[in-house]
Amino acid sequence: MSHKRVVIAMSGGVDSSVSAALLKEQGYDVFGVSLQLYDPLPKEPGCRLKTCCSLDDVLDAGRVAKKLGIRFEVIDMRAEFKELVINYFIAEYAAGRTPNPCIRCNELIKFDLLLKKAKEMGADLLATGHYARTGDDGNGRKRLLTGLDPLKDQSYFLFTLTQEQLQQVIFPVGMLEKPEVRRLAAEFSLPVAQKHESQEICFIPDNDYVKFLESHGVTQKPGEIVTGEGTVIGRHSGLHRYTVGQRKGLGIAWKQPLHVNSIDTENNRVVVGERCELERSRLTAERATWSIAPAVTEFRAACRIRYRHTPAPCRVVIFADNRFEVYFDTPQISVTPGQAAVLYDGEAVLGGGWIE
Repeated sequence: MSHKRVVIAMSGGVDSSVSAALLKEQGYDVFGVSLQLYDPLPKEPGCRLKTCCSLDDVLDAGRVAKKLGIRFEVIDMRAEFKELVINYFIAEYAAGRTPNPCIRCNELIKFDLLLKKAKEMGADLLATGHYARTGDDGNGRKRLLTGLDPLKDQSYFLFTLTQEQLQQVIFPVGMLEKPEVRRLAAEFSLPVAQKHESQEICFIPDNDYVKFLESHGVTQKPGEIVTGEGTVIGRHSGLHRYTVGQRKGLGIAWKQPLHVNSIDTENNRVVVGERCELERSRLTAERATWSIAPAVTEFRAACRIRYRHTPAPCRVVIFADNRFEVYFDTPQISVTPGQAAVLYDGEAVLGGGWIE
């Protein structure tokens, strides 16, 4: 039986709740923490938001902690979340990129600020309900591994974890599949056993990111929608309304379905084309993070360019300025600036960066 203290980040969902229960069962000294990250939008009476980290979720986390008989605390990080995640989200869209706020939150809020807070609380480890695992590489170092459930694997969102952080985190449900987690929630009689999963970006509960951006001052001039050859075929009402790969909402009648191929911020244009024109054979990524620094500057890997993307075999070339290039064996659809390119060697995450 372990007597180590573990701070568990409790979102009020099934996964983190079961994680807390498992840790207690395994003999850890468990301390539950929920983060208050933003001021929620008004909602209809009796309506529960399908997001994480809302006030409803914080209350659910408190109920789970009470059921388990563990200490529980709510930490106000609204100011930090606004500065590091929400403002970043707004700035990226305003610059014509498509951000991933969940990765940003994991990097700067949960596994930086919260991890530091956990250490101040005397914790040996920080736990979360992510579907991911860690494993030893045989030399005393940790590897980030995919979750056992391929349908729920969340390793993509965790690629920024450093070696120092990996030594201090655990993922209790990473070895489980979702149905087993649900079964355990019922077995532990947790009040969230039947709770639905979060779906949208937490601070945009109605999933209308355009309305959110415009309510936060993002207003951009109308401009042209053009083909790859530069032929003007329509007008757009602001670049922030479009993202690479988008098909719906273009308002253009064409012989074939059109997709957004790129956002041309310099000329205030949306470039569109048929699906085959979305294919890219390479990408460049910046701000690379490696859990274990690669021993060579060129190697084989598999690259995931968005959460549900199947990792694609590729050749990787690393540069000295914390950037790398990926050359795909087979061209990939919708390589999107602002999203993450995460590199895998089988089930192990090697690292990743942000698509330029």
